[in-house]
Amino acid sequence: MPPEPGPFHVRGIGTSAFTGTPRSLQDIRVTKLKIASWNINSVRARAHIVERFLDEEQPDILCLQETKAQDMVFPGQMFHSRGYVHHELNGQKMHHGVAILSRLPLHDSGRHDWQDNGEARHVGARLACGIRLENVYVPAGGDIPDRNLNPKFGQKLDFIERMTRWSEKLAEPTLIVGDFNIAPLECDVWNHKALLNVVSHTPLEVETLERLRAAHDWVDLGRKFIPAPERCFTWWSYRAQDWEASDRGRRLDHMWASPELAAQATAHRVLEPCRSWDKPSDHVPLVVELEV
Repeated sequence: MPPEPGPFHVRGIGTSAFTGTPRSLQDIRVTKLKIASWNINSVRARAHIVERFLDEEQPDILCLQETKAQDMVFPGQMFHSRGYVHHELNGQKMHHGVAILSRLPLHDSGRHDWQDNGEARHVGARLACGIRLENVYVPAGGDIPDRNLNPKFGQKLDFIERMTRWSEKLAEPTLIVGDFNIAPLECDVWNHKALLNVVSHTPLEVETLERLRAAHDWVDLGRKFIPAPERCFTWWSYRAQDWEASDRGRRLDHMWASPELAAQATAHRVLEPCRSWDKPSDHVPLVVELEV
């Protein structure tokens, strides 16, 4: 069952949990949408860069992964004060966690347990324009690419297979965003040959992700707007002393759209400069713009 709304968990039509807040944007006819997605690696530890991002980019909706906060301690005030009064949260203590923060109403929320163990890795909702928005944090999968030696790797593959079964049944325009923890193309990593046996770029993971893509004929918006083999990374390890100089990146974060919805996308950007902000996440935000 979905968690009960907390003090910052606002659903659907109506005022926020803060007394007297107007029904922000819900009566306005929306013709353009700007949606952002970011693995923030602790929303409370990096509240300062989330605030900066919102102030500079002004997305209509922000999807966060790896929030690392239970719903009851989620820092909702900083979103609410900027007009993001509609919240869908799926958090847990210390690990994982996803959230949708929106200036527009969110309807028919849901949470899939694709991990099959109760971890908080998905939240979704429907927008008034008819688009279904899904926010997912796929497991990293451990260090050894063998499910017999590393159960976490098997859990990752099974997670994506459950997503595939779900995708096969989709019958509405959907945008799925998040940290997929797989870089599928040779040009999605800094060195294809060096990473062939490294979890996130192994042939088995790539094949599994391609089955998911094919199940709904998903369009990879990242490569629609930044065609291969053009360089496009979204993650750089903290281990590098100078991430920019070494540039050992991977494209682990994605935005996929149903075919009919992909035709409405007008722009897609990877905000690489955010990796140099103060106390950054190791991931950077993605932004898509849609005509609706």
